[in-house]
Amino acid sequence: MDKHKVLGGTTFGQRVAEEETDQLVSYFVETDHWKRIYNGDVDVVYGSKGAGKSALYSLLISKSNEFFDRGIFMIPAENLRGAPAFKNLTTDPEISEREFVSLWKLYFAALLHDLFVTYGIAGDSTDQLQIALKREGLIKGGLSLAGVLSSVADYVRRVFRPQSVEAGLQVDPMTQLPTGFSGKITFSEPGANADKELRSVDRLLELANDALESNGISSWLLLDRLDVAFSDSVKLEANALRALFRVYLDLLGHSCIKIKIFLRSDIWTRITQEGFREASHVTKHLTIGWNKTSLLNLVVRRAVHNVLIREAYGVTSEVGKLSSSEQEKFFYRMFPEQVEVGPSKSASLDWLLSRTRDGTKVNAPRELIHLLNSLRDVQVQRFEVGDEPEPEGEHLFARVAFKAAMPEVSKVRLEQTLYAEYPDQRVWMEKLRDEKTLQTPETLAVLWAMKPETAAFLAGRLAVIGFFEQRGSRQAPEFWVPFLYRDGLNMVQGTAD
Repeated sequence: MDKHKVLGGTTFGQRVAEEETDQLVSYFVETDHWKRIYNGDVDVVYGSKGAGKSALYSLLISKSNEFFDRGIFMIPAENLRGAPAFKNLTTDPEISEREFVSLWKLYFAALLHDLFVTYGIAGDSTDQLQIALKREGLIKGGLSLAGVLSSVADYVRRVFRPQSVEAGLQVDPMTQLPTGFSGKITFSEPGANADKELRSVDRLLELANDALESNGISSWLLLDRLDVAFSDSVKLEANALRALFRVYLDLLGHSCIKIKIFLRSDIWTRITQEGFREASHVTKHLTIGWNKTSLLNLVVRRAVHNVLIREAYGVTSEVGKLSSSEQEKFFYRMFPEQVEVGPSKSASLDWLLSRTRDGTKVNAPRELIHLLNSLRDVQVQRFEVGDEPEPEGEHLFARVAFKAAMPEVSKVRLEQTLYAEYPDQRVWMEKLRDEKTLQTPETLAVLWAMKPETAAFLAGRLAVIGFFEQRGSRQAPEFWVPFLYRDGLNMVQGTAD
């Protein structure tokens, strides 16, 4: 086997689902999670960052033709790649939760109308919906999602903030429209004596549902990348997402309109911390989780996706469908039994998982894939310069390559996830650079120049985001930095004095 040639033509795929949409189908295994989503039994998918939410979202879209044959029309309500459509909403003053409820509903009505135009779905309900939207300039036409959203947001602002549009305007308490404003779409039901042309946004969604129902079809509105869309403002994010779930619950009564939401678990926790009564009514959900068996399968499937690996080992892509014990046998044909040799040392697969696990003890595919690709790069470089020792037997990787692959993974995870998402916590993490990996409130108090009780509180916050793994007891807590972040901060194994 020419190991250099095999690894030179090998990749374990992209860390981010948006960058490998076309390849996902070939890696994919039909888990129970997928079957539940595919069958429409799940509306909300939670998962940690890098757990695979966007992969499921991408797969749904890639199977649009299959869903079409089932009478289900897929409507992506957020861009799969590039700038999020909602990114431009981070304006000052921020949109309130009440305004967001109206914005979501009107945005969905506009997307549903565009579906009807695209597929020639006609009828009285469709005509009424078109008349109402066209009159207000809310027809999608050739606009991008961001363009439609901008038009909808402007309309909502004119309704809820008339003073910012034209000084001196007053709001009609019956229609919620500003006096003198010619808009005919309201965000509450018009009274009996109101203008006959007025249509509430809820009525527009009823019309859309009627149009779908009369044609024997349904629609799924798909939303992903919400963590990126509202990343510039925690308050805007909370307003947008709490409003989204209220709209989701409002639309449960519509049999042909379904919202499918893919959301990070930590963001859901954050927006419900201050109380969110509606949360208990969100029942059609699942949380993506990964264990050793499923991660082994991920590695094997991505490995045998490479023609050169299949040829070198005389296997087919069916290896990924074998029992976990057979998959493990194949894994150890490629990888050494141990990275660090010794009776008390872990096996290579366990080593890989321990190095890509955060302080909450969660393994996400993103970091594992990154480590595998980094390992491949390191080993190829070793082949190119003739470094010894070479991999033993059938193995593609030498033991010494593993530790050399970690700094890149650690640095990226630290800077692009923790520092990027929690910039206010960066200073405390940076003060641990070159320090020991096991800390106590007392040692942290010295490093951070504060009282031990304050240090314990801050360390607890860092444990929540996965930087620390909290150990010890409640009376005597200890804070351990997982392997994932050590190289990025050049930390030293051991207990701080």
